[in-house]
Amino acid sequence: MTKHTFRSALLVACMISGLILRPALFAQQDVSLVMHRAGSGFFSNPFSIYSGRELPPVVLDNTARIEDLIDNGKLNLTLADALALALENNLDIAVQRYIPEYSQTDLLRSKAGQSPRGFSGGSTPGGLTSGALGAGISGSGAGSGVGSAGGITGGGGAVQVGSAGNFDPTLNVNFSYNRVTSPLNTNVVSGIFNVVGENTAFTASYAQLFSLGTSYSLTLNGQRQSSTQQNLLYNPASVTRFAIGVNQPLLNGFGRLYNERYIIVARNNTKVAEDVFRLQVINTIVAVENAYWELAAHQENVKVAEQALAVAEQLYKDNKIRVEVGTMSPLDVTSAESEVAARTRDLTVARTNLQLQEATLKNMLAMRVDPVLDAAQIVIRDPMPNPQESDIPETQTALAAAFEMRPELRQAEIGLQNQDVSVRFTDQNLKPSVSVFGFYAGSGLQGSSENSSTGLADAFAQSFRAKYPQYAGGFSLSVPLRNRTAQADNLRSQLEKNQLLINRQRSRNTIAMEVRKAVIGLIQGKAQVEAARKAASLAREMWEGEKIKLEAGASTSYQVILRERDFTNARQAEVAAMANYAKALVEMDRARGITLERNRIDYSDALSGKLSRVPAPPLGPDRLKEGN
Repeated sequence: MTKHTFRSALLVACMISGLILRPALFAQQDVSLVMHRAGSGFFSNPFSIYSGRELPPVVLDNTARIEDLIDNGKLNLTLADALALALENNLDIAVQRYIPEYSQTDLLRSKAGQSPRGFSGGSTPGGLTSGALGAGISGSGAGSGVGSAGGITGGGGAVQVGSAGNFDPTLNVNFSYNRVTSPLNTNVVSGIFNVVGENTAFTASYAQLFSLGTSYSLTLNGQRQSSTQQNLLYNPASVTRFAIGVNQPLLNGFGRLYNERYIIVARNNTKVAEDVFRLQVINTIVAVENAYWELAAHQENVKVAEQALAVAEQLYKDNKIRVEVGTMSPLDVTSAESEVAARTRDLTVARTNLQLQEATLKNMLAMRVDPVLDAAQIVIRDPMPNPQESDIPETQTALAAAFEMRPELRQAEIGLQNQDVSVRFTDQNLKPSVSVFGFYAGSGLQGSSENSSTGLADAFAQSFRAKYPQYAGGFSLSVPLRNRTAQADNLRSQLEKNQLLINRQRSRNTIAMEVRKAVIGLIQGKAQVEAARKAASLAREMWEGEKIKLEAGASTSYQVILRERDFTNARQAEVAAMANYAKALVEMDRARGITLERNRIDYSDALSGKLSRVPAPPLGPDRLKEGN
């Protein structure tokens, strides 16, 4: 390898490495936002940005908490345990856990200048896609080529430098070797009847766009040509060219909002993603709480049915004895036996309903219901709450909390912010396109001749020393004469914003109605529990009194059965009223948007699925000291 060849190769290698490292460094700043957890840094692996990141495997096994709670075939479950299991294992939460990650990938994508892909609950306004980032550089007669015959071509026509590149820089490199043998019809010029030419060419280009709309591009061309043709100035010849173009929009396309619109929306949508996930956690927690209290009610109903069956069986036995001693008609035995059959049926229904509710709750608390969990019987450890006067919040206070805390309203506000970006962008898009540009190029020509021998490095030196320069500058103007597309986009964006304003108010009205319904539900629930308890107490007294009358011969077995049925129905109504009241408390928290706060659930714990502390639902007399 000659000295000149080595110098040329070294110069080209340095320029290529510089162009490669710069976009890689830019890209790494963005990748670290989402992929930091992957553990690969740029300096440890500079080419890591060109390979995929392997995500952790999906875990579909239940956490150890379930196994720890099962003892002797029974799943002892407090409400706090149920909420903890739901945060760790619930599949609805697990599915929505990817939404915040999606929003981070959208943010990463937008920092490259591309439109976010969106996700469920977070979208990009359609008006933002009416413009395009980086339309490329065009040149007409700009002398941007390297002459194939060994000379430098340059046109004297118009020069235009348009917007180029994207926020992620682009590097294009091309290297080629070409050998051509061409026949000639005369030897007067070349002195021979055929020409053999060898051409080694290298081309590199780099382009990037900045936030204000400024864009630039660099191009570097190098070529080494040799030929059997005679009378050439240099043979072999080294031909080079270096060029840079800069473009700056002044109206349409100028400014951060125009060029960073996708970044603004994607950053807003990361907040939307948090609220989408928060809403899913709230809905799941509400469903688990309701299922827990429903299961508690079913367990109480089984106890009521068991006691009713025991009473019916005892009456049947007593009536048989009375028939044997001749103090009662055999028809009363038949009536008592019929009651035993009816109570047996009720117990079967109560037990199967309990089994179904257990299966429902288990499905909420586990990723998969294995045989051990399936066979375990859930034992509810927390009693249903008793009504208190302090349970019922003041309506205006509850409304204020709901308007501040409900995730749906925050999503609506951010949606309006995104739409406002669309309106401002389409408003700017109405303006004509005016831009100024500048262009510089330097050429070089060196090679071997009778008097000297130089190479590619010397030719590049000529290019950079501006021995053969080209300068150009100017402005470009593009005026759409009717501008109907931009007008339509702008009007559409304003219409969509007005629609979102109406939707936001509709959401506020819906939430206000939900809060009022929740308050009324607590008032009604409290009254129903008190009435049901009083009715059950009176029904018990009447049943016991009827039994005493039967012993004294002043009543009939049929009357006792009727009173016993009334007592059983009253107890079932009491259980239903208490369960409904417990669920009304849950609805009150949901309507105010404070479900997570009231149960002391950390958002970060729900997002990771790993709890730093067990939830603490408000139970007991002081359950509503906070949040009213």
